[in-house]
Amino acid sequence: MSLEISIDEFETIYGEEIELIDVRERWEYAAGHVPGAINIPLSELANHLDAIPSSRHYVICASGGRSLHAVEALRSASYDSISVAGGTLAWVDRGNEIVVEE
Repeated sequence: MSLEISIDEFETIYGEEIELIDVRERWEYAAGHVPGAINIPLSELANHLDAIPSSRHYVICASGGRSLHAVEALRSASYDSISVAGGTLAWVDRGNEIVVEE
């Protein structure tokens, strides 16, 4: 199974009930994130494994690098994780909505 899903594929499934984890730092997440994403920074991931769903979930960051590292680590711990290629930048470039924390 591939470690990544394209932004095209992600947009297709986004409206379904999916679990999305944003592994960017808290300030990045607050500046704008995909609606419905939960924030667990990559630097804190190992300490919050109990917050990761055991079912299939998707991992996103700014451009896809950190999310791919997170997916590799999570898969080695038997999680069903898939990285969103292109990350939040690709999501925004496609004209999709983001949530900005006040």
